[in-house]
Amino acid sequence: MLNRFGKLPPNVQGALWLLGAGVFLSAMGVFIKLASQELHPFQVAFFRAFFGFLIIAPFALKGGISAVKTKHPFMHLCRGLIGGGVLLAMFYSVAHLPLADVTALSFTKPLFLIPLAVLFLGEKVRLRRTIATLVGFTGVIVMLRPGGETDPIAFVALGAAAMVAVITIFIKVLSKYDKPNTLVFWSSLILSLVVLGPALLHWRWPSLEVFLLMVALATVGTIGQSMLIRGYAVGEATAVTPFDYSRLIYAGVFGFLMFGEVPDIWTIAGALIIVASTIYIARREAKLKPGSRSGAATFDGPAGSNSPGTVRHGYPVASERWPEAGPDAATSEPASRPT
Repeated sequence: MLNRFGKLPPNVQGALWLLGAGVFLSAMGVFIKLASQELHPFQVAFFRAFFGFLIIAPFALKGGISAVKTKHPFMHLCRGLIGGGVLLAMFYSVAHLPLADVTALSFTKPLFLIPLAVLFLGEKVRLRRTIATLVGFTGVIVMLRPGGETDPIAFVALGAAAMVAVITIFIKVLSKYDKPNTLVFWSSLILSLVVLGPALLHWRWPSLEVFLLMVALATVGTIGQSMLIRGYAVGEATAVTPFDYSRLIYAGVFGFLMFGEVPDIWTIAGALIIVASTIYIARREAKLKPGSRSGAATFDGPAGSNSPGTVRHGYPVASERWPEAGPDAATSEPASRPT
């Protein structure tokens, strides 16, 4: 079976990895909603972050504490603080909004990343990608039900997507100097500590059933993130990115079957506009940065992420540069071509 899979074309493999990842990441959203029926979402977020740290720490510290040493602790701290805000916002949103809504809003990250890359990375973004970004934000407006009643929590989910874009900028800079293990270790540690404070304000000891739910949550989240990274590693971004949006379908199906959630016409229309614009941005990104395999919208759904590999947007991380990465070897991105 594995031999047959390995003989498939890389883009087919990547598409299948992403389709599988969508199932696990959408299931993660289901577990968050179920656990949040007993515990506050902030406490559920803490357990997710803490379990993630327990999984990551042994691998990151295999070479001792020196293996995760960094010369930029303040930047890691800032990134971890923002990451904590993302996790809290996303878990709170998943607990109170339909899964399809949160998933669709999470895909707006590239729309925020474009202007941030211009402001902080000096990238040039010209007419076509500017128009695609504006069209994408039009989809957001449609999702927020123009002329109707908007659930304020939708803005929390939207803010989380914006913060993920900010984190991506930090990763872009830090990946020039630190190894992947360093990025992941400090992100996971700081994330756990940041989320612990809000969780303690609402602390309740979970029942055995909910504790097992959170173990399942961490398990499917880790599997989903791994499959997502594998899919973008093996396939070309322009070919596999559309399959990442299968999560919208999974989230809609799971939400309907488990919680009786039915997406309305505004959600469907807005999501389609967002998907179309971010797929276009992914294609433009691939043309501007040949050889990049990362996608335009790989934020891992309603659960957030403490892995740098799952919030990428066409920018290489340290795993693609190491061992050359460092203050002397870090290279700037190629100048953007006319878009």
